[in-house]
Amino acid sequence: MTGQVMPCSPQEIASLFLFEKLSPEQLGRLCAEGRTERFEAGPVYTEGDPATCFYVMIEGTVVLSRRVGGDDVEVGRTSQRGVYAGAMQAYLGDRVPQTYNNSMRVTEPTRFFVLPAQSFADVMREWFPMAAHLLEGLFFGSRSTQQAIGQRERLLALGSLSAGLTHELNNPAAAAVRATAALRERVGKMRHKLAHIAQGNYSREALADLIEIQERTAERVAKAPVLSPLEASDREDELADWLEDHGIAEGWRIAPTFVQAGLDTDWLEHVAATVAEDLLPGAIGWLNYTVETELLMDEIDDSTTRISHLVDAAKQYSQLDRAPHRVVDVHELLDSTLLMLSGKIGPRIQVVKEYDRSVPDVPAYPAELNQVWTNLIDNAVSAIGSTGRDGTLTVRTAREGDRLLVEFRGTGPGIPADIRSRIFDPFFTTKPVGEGTGLGLDISWRIVVSKHHGSLQVESAPGDTRFQVLLPLTAPDTDTDTDTDTEPGNESTEESV
Repeated sequence: MTGQVMPCSPQEIASLFLFEKLSPEQLGRLCAEGRTERFEAGPVYTEGDPATCFYVMIEGTVVLSRRVGGDDVEVGRTSQRGVYAGAMQAYLGDRVPQTYNNSMRVTEPTRFFVLPAQSFADVMREWFPMAAHLLEGLFFGSRSTQQAIGQRERLLALGSLSAGLTHELNNPAAAAVRATAALRERVGKMRHKLAHIAQGNYSREALADLIEIQERTAERVAKAPVLSPLEASDREDELADWLEDHGIAEGWRIAPTFVQAGLDTDWLEHVAATVAEDLLPGAIGWLNYTVETELLMDEIDDSTTRISHLVDAAKQYSQLDRAPHRVVDVHELLDSTLLMLSGKIGPRIQVVKEYDRSVPDVPAYPAELNQVWTNLIDNAVSAIGSTGRDGTLTVRTAREGDRLLVEFRGTGPGIPADIRSRIFDPFFTTKPVGEGTGLGLDISWRIVVSKHHGSLQVESAPGDTRFQVLLPLTAPDTDTDTDTDTEPGNESTEESV
């Protein structure tokens, strides 16, 4: 927007705190290269446009805002003379994108001293060479540090995830190894029992009946009902009594295996009616080995399936062999992240999923959203752990208009009100030195806001802290694949307003 150009008075601009120490010659140069401009209420410049001017307010009221998702969020409002905004980084030249970092509007007729960006860059380098060098060092040094620590943050998260995944894989793998060793032993005993049966007085018909019983027993194992502890204990007592009454040695040891396989006294009566009384102990022993091998094979199947699911979750989390940007079911991403972090979450934190499965898939960078979930879950787990008590982590999804809400609610101690506005600042952390980089929430903010055009906000009270991610349900008209290692949008340090 262009305002009304007015005469520039060196005496007037000298009254602004930025220029009060300048010489008459310097003030004259500013007036010669710059201008005084009056704007009616309305926009002055727009975020993302080429940064062509540096603005210093002489009188009036200005408002700065940032585009967050589909909304303009006010980040500053003031009527203080001398505040400045606009082409703040012009002195860096083409080493950084020279665009406005926010939008500025005025709410009443407002006058500015306006200096072209190139003139601002020239006077910075000529009049304040040491200050310009210091500012350059601070800008690029801070960005390099932020990138390095951001990479470290990712590596720490990867290490934590790897440790959790290793722990989760170890349990089913160890179970499969144990079951395989036990299965080898049982198969060996089955071969020995088969040789014993072959040498016994079994008729052809009795052997056929025994084999049929064996097959039907294996089928019952696959369909065994799940009993309560009390039901299982009662059935074990019944089977143990039946085995003892029929002269089966160590019936108390066999009974739990038969109960686990879904066998009952009616089934054993059927077996007893099929084989001769003197052959019953051998038949029961043979069926016991059959049941044990079936149960062990089920255990191996369950363990290897669990391993396969963990590997699938790891692939889902890392998004290997997937397009970097695609339409995704956010619940799949949440589930894979929770599974990857299950070792760190531990048994003292109950995870509650309140998913609205009716919400549609969203266009996203899934690998980066997983990083956001990781950071938010990790923070919630650490906060709950700091209380020394058991807690609950609730993950909720819902539709809010044209956006998808993903909420992480933890029962930690809460975020004090005096630091709540700073938690998304780079390097800000409440964790002890060495335990936090202060970039987890900053990185999350960049990914959600800059890359997905969404919003990330927090509500907190003791025992109830909620981080809420809102993602657009449709892709923006233009793809602004913003580098998540650039400034996050908290430009209050770069704009005086």
